[in-house]
Amino acid sequence: MIYHVVPLTVWNAAPGQAYAPASLREEGFVHCSPDEATTLAVVNAFYQNAPRPLLVLALDDTRLTARVEWEAAAPAPPPGVCADVLFPHVFGPLDRDAVDHVLQVRWDEAGRATGLSRPAG
Repeated sequence: MIYHVVPLTVWNAAPGQAYAPASLREEGFVHCSPDEATTLAVVNAFYQNAPRPLLVLALDDTRLTARVEWEAAAPAPPPGVCADVLFPHVFGPLDRDAVDHVLQVRWDEAGRATGLSRPAG
């Protein structure tokens, strides 16, 4: 599995289409993380002000039609992530049928992401 962070409203905006976030157009790839712990570090570093609820797509990378490359963070990984961790970058839209399951970010009273869980319902 690889993991991608997305606000619920963005994920639900075009349910019949492959998901192509702004980073695909701007940087040429979709940012993903290699595991849940790294995903939480990414959320705490880059998604503090993102609309909530915040989802994490658990993607089966073997079901993606776009190329996946594992690359070092540039210029540096988020706080709490070792410098040698490689991040999966998807060079095309995310196929919705590659989503194995969806998780929701849990927050503490201080506004820090502390865990991931299956959404209720």
